[in-house]
Amino acid sequence: MKIVVLAGGISTERTVSLVSGTCVCQALRRKGHQAILVDMFMGLENAPADLSTLFDAPDGLCPDVKIAVEAPDLEAVRRGRPDQSPSRLGPHVLDICRLADIVFLGLHGQDGEDGRIQATLDLLGVPYTGAGYLSSAIAMDKIVAKEMMDANGIPNPKWQVLTYTEDEISHLAKILPMPCVVKAPTGGSSLGVYLPKDRTELADALRQVRAYCARVLVEERIYGREVTDAVLGERYLPAVESFPAVGNFDYTAKYQVGGAKEVCPAELTEAEAKAVGEMAMRVHKALGLSVYSRTDMILDKNGQIWCLEANSLPGMTPNSFVPKEAAAVGISYDNLCEEIVEQSLKIKRR
Repeated sequence: MKIVVLAGGISTERTVSLVSGTCVCQALRRKGHQAILVDMFMGLENAPADLSTLFDAPDGLCPDVKIAVEAPDLEAVRRGRPDQSPSRLGPHVLDICRLADIVFLGLHGQDGEDGRIQATLDLLGVPYTGAGYLSSAIAMDKIVAKEMMDANGIPNPKWQVLTYTEDEISHLAKILPMPCVVKAPTGGSSLGVYLPKDRTELADALRQVRAYCARVLVEERIYGREVTDAVLGERYLPAVESFPAVGNFDYTAKYQVGGAKEVCPAELTEAEAKAVGEMAMRVHKALGLSVYSRTDMILDKNGQIWCLEANSLPGMTPNSFVPKEAAAVGISYDNLCEEIVEQSLKIKRR
């Protein structure tokens, strides 16, 4: 098939997405597909008159990219786009997508997981991988996702939404319940997530998080084992347990070698493993997700599972959880990418 792997974009997870997309593109090419990687924001500058010839590119248009310690400088990315258009879609992006048999969404964060590109491709009649536009939007917005979890009886930490000014931060830092987690509702890759140890750090977190959003999610901090579990098709995969090498499982810990220890399958009892997997499936269905997803959870000392959030387009980098979970049941990376494509086409056709 002719497959466009759409990656990059202009979210804080841009670099992670480019690495995911490159790995996916190379895997699909090894499976015999005419796969090419297209950066959704940068698009195709100096494209040939016949765009279909790009599917014959020997390197799949894959960039040489790796995830740096720091998140990308998005202003620098914007300045680097030759046409300086305000559009979040680069030149010829939709044109090349129309020529594909399917678009593999290797995007993360804003524009990729929030349902907007899904809705655009729906209007064009172009098949794509993963969840549809509405369930993607629900999962991406942690506030809406928690409302859906509450409505479906899925246990998650107590939460509240705040909108405040700089002058109100000092007062809020004194009255908010501790320990707590401060989050940007639409962030990803642990960007815009703060775990304050005291009220001074809480004030700093309330100040810093406003760089990401106007509405801030503050939830009770639950202590326990950090586990995540993926759903693939109609089954859940073995869970992973994470042990950050430093205090928090932040952007660096997620993507840098040695940043965290991960055990897959997680060392759970048979009953715990089943409960975690079934909870991931419950969240997957409650949010209306399809093909694949990954749910992050906390297993507390009493054996209670607390759901934190769901990812509608989980990372597909070499260090990502879903490929590790798939490998634990004998599904190679290449076959995982192929299965995601095949299941997505079945859903769109149906």
